[in-house]
Amino acid sequence: MTELLQKVRVIDPVSEIDEIFDVLIADGYIKEVASHISDIHPDTPIRDCRGLVLGPGLVDLYSHSGEPGFEERETLLSLLQAATAGGFTRVSILPDTSPAIDNPALVAQLQKKRGGQEGRGGQGGQGGNFSPLSSPSPLSPPLPLLHIWGAITLDVAGKQMTELADLASAGVVGFSDGKPFENLALVRRVLEYLQPLGKPVAFWPSDRQLTANGVMREGPDALRFGLPPIPASAETTAIAAMLELVAAIGTPVHIMRVSTSRSVELIASAKAAGLPITASTTWMHLLLDTKAVKSYHTSLHLDPPLGNPSDVVALRAGVRKGVIDAIAIDHTPYSYEEKVQAFAEAPPGAIGLELALPLLWQYLVETEEFTALELWRALSTSPAKCLGQKVSAILPHQPAELTLFDPQQAWKVERKSLYTLSQNTPWLGQQLKGHVVQTWC
Repeated sequence: MTELLQKVRVIDPVSEIDEIFDVLIADGYIKEVASHISDIHPDTPIRDCRGLVLGPGLVDLYSHSGEPGFEERETLLSLLQAATAGGFTRVSILPDTSPAIDNPALVAQLQKKRGGQEGRGGQGGQGGNFSPLSSPSPLSPPLPLLHIWGAITLDVAGKQMTELADLASAGVVGFSDGKPFENLALVRRVLEYLQPLGKPVAFWPSDRQLTANGVMREGPDALRFGLPPIPASAETTAIAAMLELVAAIGTPVHIMRVSTSRSVELIASAKAAGLPITASTTWMHLLLDTKAVKSYHTSLHLDPPLGNPSDVVALRAGVRKGVIDAIAIDHTPYSYEEKVQAFAEAPPGAIGLELALPLLWQYLVETEEFTALELWRALSTSPAKCLGQKVSAILPHQPAELTLFDPQQAWKVERKSLYTLSQNTPWLGQQLKGHVVQTWC
């Protein structure tokens, strides 16, 4: 399939380009990029892309799949379709399924299932159109690459290590429980065991004793709203301990779910000292702060919780400066029944694969707080680097792993406009601006 995109805004973090070009795509590859392309076959479809943005496919570092075990929340197919509709060409799932992804057999089962979905979700190398006003279809093309985090401990219980080498051989993208570790001696041993395997390892530093029964970041708003607080030290003390272990052992580590200003300072100091670490925050922690919790919307109950306004300022600056390497989606689907509870009783988490790019663009790029390159880098090339992967530049002869985005297209967040099976988002029922038009995988 050949297609000419005319006058499209190309955002390429690899080449540091943000310019208007014509882009010719054929058979899954970029054939030509130029100010004007006229030498094409007369039957080549031509798309007027004025006002549209073309960038590398987005890469999600970590999200949650309902399948296996909680298919009413999300199936693997619905997760992949939601990822594609949100502009992601690679998505990585955490191992906290039921059963947990702690053995090579389950890794193989999920990889096989992903392969079996390809015919239902589109063909690799081909592009697919999306319409926010039409009902999701099981034939929507194409599906993103699926990467699987292997569990560090059996049943992600934080007690006994899995067969890490066997999981590495099975093709996991890296290792993470996606949950806090209470046993630092076990963390140290894990770092020693993982060093020769050369796979990424991601930890979520959080002291659960300091967290206790808290549900909201400690500060004036927590007092005002009468919700149990979580001190910033629940995160920062755990990060400090993690950094000490990395300094002692030398195994590279990715720090997940950074949410406080002090955490950004600790990570910046550690990077300046040469420690082999990368870090990520989630998209909602960049957009909202504790003031949003006044609605008591249970989709704002997150773990870690939304930060105070000063935390959000620090996180945004950290992403722009590269202290925080990547923006993760941490898509966490729950059924309607699970979320219809009191704020403190509802399970923490929110969906985001279909919402992150439009909202981040609207509130960070259109306000000129971020450049388009800064945002796209944090959603594509930087998360790929954290996974030890590469993203190709938008240049001739490179694979066409691309996302075409319309920053001005309006749509409403409702059941018929979402591919995910869950609706736990504070933006449900709201009108958004910005929608993915097409992806190429």
